[in-house]
Amino acid sequence: MNTVPEMMDQNADQKEEACCGDHTERKSHHSDKVKNSLVSRLNRIEGQVRGIKGLIEKDTYCDDVLNQIASVQSALNGVGKLLLEHHMKSCVVQRIQEGDQDVLTELMTTMNKLIK
Repeated sequence: MNTVPEMMDQNADQKEEACCGDHTERKSHHSDKVKNSLVSRLNRIEGQVRGIKGLIEKDTYCDDVLNQIASVQSALNGVGKLLLEHHMKSCVVQRIQEGDQDVLTELMTTMNKLIK
């Protein structure tokens, strides 16, 4: 069982990891760790997309290009999953605790877009 100081530390960690703060502002407030991870992944994906463009310009065999596209899609899905996890653990929980049930409709709409 956690002691009171441990619980306070966990709450501080959760706030540090929070992504949205006041939802009326519609801004994210990710920790540096999360933000750096997301940016790093997106930088790699950006490089992969440039690589695909180069493959097409070089008339690379279609199947090879399609495999690279599948790789980029998978990488983007990974970024989406990470961001969704942090959003649910912070923004969604916070808004529900504030009595805002509309966040569930918003979340379902977003999840439907992500899983198309």
